[in-house]
Amino acid sequence: MSIQTPILSARGLHHSFGPTEALRGIDLDVHAGEVLAVMGPSGSGKSTLLHCLAGVLVPDRGTVTYNPVDEVPLQLNELKETKRARLRLTDFGFVFQFGQLLPELSAVDNVSIPLLLKGIKRPEALERSRDMLQRLGLDGLGEKLPGELSGGQAQRVAVGRALVTSPAVLFADEPTGSLDSLASENVLTLMLDLVREADTTVVMITHDARTAAYADREVIVRDGALGAGYRVST
Repeated sequence: MSIQTPILSARGLHHSFGPTEALRGIDLDVHAGEVLAVMGPSGSGKSTLLHCLAGVLVPDRGTVTYNPVDEVPLQLNELKETKRARLRLTDFGFVFQFGQLLPELSAVDNVSIPLLLKGIKRPEALERSRDMLQRLGLDGLGEKLPGELSGGQAQRVAVGRALVTSPAVLFADEPTGSLDSLASENVLTLMLDLVREADTTVVMITHDARTAAYADREVIVRDGALGAGYRVST
């Protein structure tokens, strides 16, 4: 895919939580195959922007258009929740700051969840999940519970769960925010190696300039509005 092709386009996004205006007319294109870092201080609206782009939230005003390759573009804000939920399962992957793994399930079972939800038979789902864990340097740890893993290992399991379905877009909200610098570098390097190999688009929320430096482009959100962006690597 060309990095010049927008896979997500936001126009005039406004969203409020009660009297608090989180987004104030944001326009943003996310190009296919790029890694985009969205930076900003706490409360700036960057996570609200991610949730609107992913179809988790419907903006009060404005549009979000998703342009899957060789398919009809979709306006996420016009889809019913059931269709948006299905899209989040088939086309989007998610990594959160604290992983949000199910503590009673093993690492391999956590990774297999989205495959099982898509209707893939359990033996195949487990095989694909073990392969993903191996690619993330977790070979032999598949039967461990999340509480038996280090923070960095658990976050790599969360990355595996997000990428095992080969999503078109990965949404990462502070994916290394709870890790020390060494574990953070390890997780980011492995995650971005996998997404660039697969030409997956990434929208990554972060407040850390060192994390943003791994991206192809950076935009700044302040007080619900978008500041200037610049390319930090190629």
